[in-house]
Amino acid sequence: MNEEPELSAAEMIERLEPALSPGRRARAVVALVAGLGGALFTTGLWWTEPGPLPGRTHLVFGLLTVICLAWAGYGGWLVTRRVPLFASDRVAAAWIALAACLSTSAAVAVIAGQRGSGLGVSLVVGGLLVVVALTLLVRAHARRAALLRRKRELTGEV
Repeated sequence: MNEEPELSAAEMIERLEPALSPGRRARAVVALVAGLGGALFTTGLWWTEPGPLPGRTHLVFGLLTVICLAWAGYGGWLVTRRVPLFASDRVAAAWIALAACLSTSAAVAVIAGQRGSGLGVSLVVGGLLVVVALTLLVRAHARRAALLRRKRELTGEV
């Protein structure tokens, strides 16, 4: 008979949520590179714009640069992790996505309101993006809670 050896709690936990699978590592590298590339591109555009820019343009360029740097920071954080994350990476990504959706939707709505056109479309599209980001955030928190519950069951923690 072929019996599998019993796994320790630590080995079982590692199987629940490995440090970083090759697919997740690739996504982390993409987030890091795309975030840095986006930040460099946005900053380059910002610095090379001719003439004095309106305040809202500076605000939006700064906002886009910060969002790109947040994704780069997220990618860098993931690439350096060597321990099981228990879906905390998903929670962090969902929070970044929600913050990006809320801030860019608000900026676009303000600009559309000032111009007097496109406010309805910007509110609908922004609202849809925020709903998607919120859904991802709720799912990420639920996944993390389930993994931590299972970890407590395996380790006998209360």
